Formats: sequence, structure tokens, C-alpha cells
Amino acid sequence: MKGFHSIVRWWVLFTACFMLITPAMAASSTTGIPVEAFSALPQFEDVQLSPDGDKIAYLRHVEVKDEPVALLQVYDFAKKKSFYLLSSDGEKVKINWYHWANNQKLAVSARYESKEGSARFFRTRLFLMDYEKNGEKPQPVVSPVRLRNRKTAHIPQFMDTVVDWLPDDPEHILMAIDLDEAFRPSVYKVSVNDYRMQRVERGKRNIRTWVSDQQGKVRLGITLNYSTGERQVLIEQNDDWVPLFEYNAMAEKGFYPRGFGLDPNILYYSAYHGDYLALYKMNLKTRDSELVFADENYDVDGRLIYSSQSGDAIGIRHAQAPNGRHYWDHRWTVLQKLVDEAMPDYHNVLVSFNQDESRYILLSQADGKPPMYSIGDVGKNQLNVLFHQYPQLYDTPLPEHRKVSFTARDGLTIEGYLTVPLTGKAPYPTIIHPHGGPGARDYDGFDYWTSYFVSRGYAVLRPNFRGSSGYGYSFAQAQMKGWGLQMQDDITDATRYLISEGIADADKLCIVGASYGGYAALMATVKTPALFSCAVSFAGVSDLKQLVRNSRHFLNKEFVKNQIGDDYDDLEKRSPAYHADEIKTPILLVHGDEDRSVPVAQSRDMAEELKDADNRLFRYVELPAGDHYLSLQNNRHRFFREMDTFLSRYLQ
Repeated sequence: MKGFHSIVRWWVLFTACFMLITPAMAASSTTGIPVEAFSALPQFEDVQLSPDGDKIAYLRHVEVKDEPVALLQVYDFAKKKSFYLLSSDGEKVKINWYHWANNQKLAVSARYESKEGSARFFRTRLFLMDYEKNGEKPQPVVSPVRLRNRKTAHIPQFMDTVVDWLPDDPEHILMAIDLDEAFRPSVYKVSVNDYRMQRVERGKRNIRTWVSDQQGKVRLGITLNYSTGERQVLIEQNDDWVPLFEYNAMAEKGFYPRGFGLDPNILYYSAYHGDYLALYKMNLKTRDSELVFADENYDVDGRLIYSSQSGDAIGIRHAQAPNGRHYWDHRWTVLQKLVDEAMPDYHNVLVSFNQDESRYILLSQADGKPPMYSIGDVGKNQLNVLFHQYPQLYDTPLPEHRKVSFTARDGLTIEGYLTVPLTGKAPYPTIIHPHGGPGARDYDGFDYWTSYFVSRGYAVLRPNFRGSSGYGYSFAQAQMKGWGLQMQDDITDATRYLISEGIADADKLCIVGASYGGYAALMATVKTPALFSCAVSFAGVSDLKQLVRNSRHFLNKEFVKNQIGDDYDDLEKRSPAYHADEIKTPILLVHGDEDRSVPVAQSRDMAEELKDADNRLFRYVELPAGDHYLSLQNNRHRFFREMDTFLSRYLQ
């Protein structure tokens, strides 16, 4: 597999320069800081403790002979030694995720590009690697060669789905793979040593997702009919599978299993408490449910937090809770208080524990403080810094974000995050920065895009327009067939709100977005042509009709129609590409040529339409081997340099 290698050859080069604690490298102000300081990939990511707490695994971005490389590394505290497992050039194969399968082995998911006809998509494979045997060539748990030898007609797209890590059985894991029938996965118990597989549950009844309890027994199967949207949550009962919840995923409020308690008869699930998702738990013997946690203004839609020591659920991730975590276990509340006292200027998140919870990894960040990882020892009451994610920005003063709200034209309240630069005075040249998704949302905390914008003297508003997640069922459903309509009006109203408040300079406004945000940026040049001085679209959608047509290659095509619409005349009205001759706003279009989420044709076609309309105010840049997430360092630098030049021209 090109681009994904065992990395013994990097050992000599990096052993000499590896430092467990990364020194600060930045200047003391934003003046003169190069754009590359903001577009640099985080130097360290996803730090995870081994079950025994003696080792950490992490992803490190470095340059080797001037070429960016992602390294999967392990540091052994007892041996005071680094081990380098894999390298990835990030082009054809990417390190997708990793997890300690036991004290010796890491499970590593690789994501690689695939194509059938005109359809481009990802495939995944899972590798199990002994961290001390880094000279061995990695072998996938399920390889296409083995499948062909078995004369299997179907080669699964996803071969990295772990149902249960089986912490009480460190020699095995449970995996869901559709080996028997396409898109109907069976569950297998897989040896982490020799990859032998024993099927424990055969695929059935359109079950797409399996859920096990804390004892490692498969208990739930979640079905989905891709054509109708009908979904069932089935529970195993007396050797049969019976419905626990039923609803239509395209038209009705749903029920979302979050996991089991240590008691196998307790199931936690999310359901709607009025218009907002809340957390419930059900006694499966009696089928009685009780409310565990709700927020009257926001969805409670995060994942459960489990204790690695007890195996029980102890809390839930919730963006509006302090540090993004709500705990009902008193022990963790006490620990959270202690780390907050030790790091008072940060939002502190406990991200990883060893098995007995004597050691932990802490991720600390704030609006104006780039994230850093620390390691804590509960018994010794110690907390030591491990890594700074962006060492070049460590001493750079950055402003805090302020949550604001404004009233849209129809009376609906819309929230967003406003960040103003530390220099200059209002009214500022301003960036309106709508998020992607659109079923996503913006938060507070460090954001490298926003940090770059304010370093150049621009104010930034990130509006959570209707259709954003987290604000209730009705708010989220507004995105259905709503692209370019009220969702777009919310962004316009957000801009006018900043002007009316004296924050934004009405003559120096630019709208910058990626993915759906890129669509919103392009649509703004059509719907409100006099409002913005410029627009930047990275990986943006320009043709909704083509987006719906492309979905015919995939199972979720009916869901796409439900979200976007299927009236082609209406889709053309809401597609910037069909209005290129009306556009007078300067536009920067940037797209990766290997984007598997929004095809590069969306920007290529938009560029052609602008060219045919004799528009001389646009620039199109295509990033080689670029994906939807700017995950290649060279491409991220290139995009930010292009954007820096473009914004300087039209906002300064």
C-alpha cells in the first residue's frame, strides 16, 4: 500500500531530536507571524495511554527531507524510549484512528482511496501491531487476499469496525464486517495474535450496527432501510430479536442507544424531551425509563463516558457543560475540580485513562491558547506537560471568543461566536465564517482558522444558522430542502447585525467557508451581491442538482434527496453554478482533486461557468492529492497562502 509503511528507517533521524516536552517557539505578538504558523498541522494529536499506563501512543506530524510525514509513535516511560510504528504520506493512505488493544498491541485503522466507475469513496482496513516490533510489515486483520482465497464475492468497504475492545479479554476484540452479505455485517470474535475469526452473530434483518453490553455480549442490532428510512432498534430476547424502538429516520424524532451500564439490564439512550435531545436510561427487565440528564436550551447528544476501572457509565459529553463533560460519578467531579485548579486559564478535558485510573491524559485549551497535552498521576498528585500541539503559537496572544445572539428576520434567535482582533478598533474588516455540514455547529475553544483571521486584524463571526446541530429538532430540520433559503438568510442577517452594532466595516466584508460553508459563500455572491467585498470557497458545493445525481452511486441516495430536494428546477435556482453570469463579487475557489466528500467537479464546473461568463475576478486553485479536510500539510499551507493574498487585496 503506497504511502503507508513500517518506519524503522526513520528511527535514527528522529531519536536524536525527540523531546517529550516541546519548547515554545513563537514570537510574542501576532505582528509578523507567518501564515504557516496558523496553517501548520498540529504537531501532536490523539495522545492515548496504554492500559497499564506505562506507554502513550500519539500521532506526530514532522518533515523528513522537506517532505511532510505523519508518524504513529509510542513512548515507553519505563524504557525511556520512543518506538515508531507507521508513517503515512497522507496521499493515498491515511492513518484513520488507533487504539490500544492491549498493553502490547495497537489497533490501527487505515483509510485509503478507492474508485469504481465515476464513484470515488474510501475503504478501511484494520491492523494490529506490536509496538516493539516496528520492523515487521503491517498485515491487515482481514485482507482482500484471504477473502479471495475464500472465494468471497463481496469485498467489504469498511473492515475496521470494532464493536467491543473486550477489556477483560485482552487477546480478542469483537468486529462487525459484512463478509457474508454486502451491507449486512456479522459480528466476529477476532484474535489479536493470529487474526483467527469466530462468528458470534450472523448478519440479519437489515441490521447495520451492532451494540454489545459491558460484559462483551452482543445485545442490540440497529436496522435501517435505505429506501424508506425505516429504522428499528432490536434487542436480543430468548434467542430472538424484538423491537425496542421504531421510527422513520428521515421524518420522525429518533431514539439513539448510547450504551449499557455495568448492569446489563440498564440501557442508556438519547431521545427527545420536548424539542431537545436528552439522556435517558431504561431498565430492560421492566422497560421503564427515567430521565438522566437534560438541557432546556440545547441537545444532549454526546457519547457516554465510561470508567476504565469499573466499566460503568459515569457521564456524558455535552458541549454546554463545563469542559464539555457532565459527570454523575462524584470521583470524577472531584478530579475535574483538581485539574481545573491546576490549570485555571484553560478548558480541561480528561481524554484518556489507564485501566486502574491511576494515570490520565489531559487536553487543555482556551480561545486564545492553543491546545496542549499533559499527563497526570492521581496517587502522586502530579501533572506534567507532554506536548504543545502548536508550539509556534504558544506565546502568541490571541483574543477570546464571545458568544453572541441576534434576531433573524422572522424573529428566530440565532447564536454565534464573535472574535475581534487585539489590535485596531471598530468597525473592523470582517470575516463571516459559516461552518460546514450543515448538520454541525461551531463552539468556543481554539480554532486555527479564526486565530489566523484575527492575527491579520479581521473580526470573525461564526454563526450557528438554522440547520445547525445541537439546538433542537425543529432547528436542525430547517436544513431539509432549505439550502440557499432561510439558512442563507440567517447568514445575511448575522452580517447586518455586526454592521448595525458598529463592529463590522460594511465596505470590508468577506464570507469564507468550507464544504457547506463554501456553498454558503458562493450563494452569498448570488443572493446578496452587494453585501460582500469578496468570497472564499474551499471544497464548496456549487451545483445541488449534480450533488443529488451523484448520490445515485451510494446507498444513502434517498436521504440526500430528503435533505437537498429532487425538483431539478428548484435545485438550479438554489445552485450558484447556474447564476455565474450574475456574479460580480471576487471569488477564490480552492478544491482538492481527491476529495471524496464533495467531488472536485463542483469547483471545476463553477470555475468553468465563471470563465464562460467572462468573470475576471475569480481565481481557481486545485490542490494535488487534496482531500476534504486539508489533511496534507503542503495543501494546507498552499490554501492559507492563497487566502492570505486574496483577503489582503480586498479587505485591507
